[in-house]
Amino acid sequence: MLAYRNLRRTLHKAITQPRYAYQAFRARFKSYRSYLTGDGYSAPPETISLFLTFRCNLRCHMCGQWGDAGAFKNMPGEQLRSGLSFEEICALVDDVSSFRPTFTLFRGEPTLYKEWLDVVRYIKSKGMRCNMVTNGMRLVKAADEVVDMEMDEIILSLDGEEETHDKSRGLEGAYQKMLEGATAIREAKRARQASRPVITVNCTMNEKNYRNLPDVIHAAGEMGAQVVTFHHLLYLTQETCQLHNRIFEAKFGQPCQDWFGFVHNTAPDMDVETLIQEMEAVKRLKSNVAVAFYPNFTHDEIRRYYSTDEFTPDSYTGRCLSLWIAAYVLPDGNVRAYHSMDYSLGNIRETRFTEIWNNERFRDYRRFVKEHKRFPVCSRGCTELYRYG
Repeated sequence: MLAYRNLRRTLHKAITQPRYAYQAFRARFKSYRSYLTGDGYSAPPETISLFLTFRCNLRCHMCGQWGDAGAFKNMPGEQLRSGLSFEEICALVDDVSSFRPTFTLFRGEPTLYKEWLDVVRYIKSKGMRCNMVTNGMRLVKAADEVVDMEMDEIILSLDGEEETHDKSRGLEGAYQKMLEGATAIREAKRARQASRPVITVNCTMNEKNYRNLPDVIHAAGEMGAQVVTFHHLLYLTQETCQLHNRIFEAKFGQPCQDWFGFVHNTAPDMDVETLIQEMEAVKRLKSNVAVAFYPNFTHDEIRRYYSTDEFTPDSYTGRCLSLWIAAYVLPDGNVRAYHSMDYSLGNIRETRFTEIWNNERFRDYRRFVKEHKRFPVCSRGCTELYRYG
């Protein structure tokens, strides 16, 4: 239910956002009980990740959707432009309001969805928590509104100080636009003596920034972030994806192409000992910004993660509980167990989410995952394996 290696990260969340932490713990306990006894059935999800659009206004080299090998780069135009209407999203929110999950706006760049502020406002009007993962490029004009509607958390995707960030994002000026947005939110909060939205940072450690991780803390401080979570780079091999698809297609009748967006032809060009040294330097740094690493691997696990063909963690259980705790709703209405596992469990345009969540297709999927614990792509292609295991 709670991975031991994530304890520090969890405790910080409990201290800074106690109401949310309590609500999440209750939901997770029910889900864990379902995992043990439910034969594929699950209590309602703790979290729904709502993907408002497939589109993005940046081309971050390490991104599995729009990066160097991104799965969305050859997406048909009609699918790329697809999106749920505001009315369809409101119907989803109404459907799940009885158990009040956390909504996280995610995937492409959510602020490109024309009515994203209306979506946040409606979720909040129903008494539910709403977070957003964003590149921060379009926050300036929205600052007053997100503070007034008490959006809960804005998670900025940050790669380092200005030069490093802009190179990773593929656009000069990306850092400054994020900084302007974060500053506007801080000023709006100060003017209203408001505590929300909390600003946090996600940073993917990659070839362009791993030698200068303390710079990320300095940049996050400039953004007014309370915490930085450093994520290990997700990467897969062709062989791993092909093995996954043989297993998946044999059971579920279709392959999963989105995983190929994380394929590296060679191992990441990162000196692992330097990476470990930089991570330790970050831990020693005196700063008002809290730090977490995710997954929180041991040094030995880090070495194996970046250097071996196959990786199995020792300090995590290696079993996936995400299917009992979280769900993903895509712009075309499809419900997935994980965003890169392109296997639809139902579509909210045709069936209510609350009916999809425990339909036979979803329950069969859970039973298979419980029996086999995880798929070949999970250890280096999915963070959810480590979040709840």
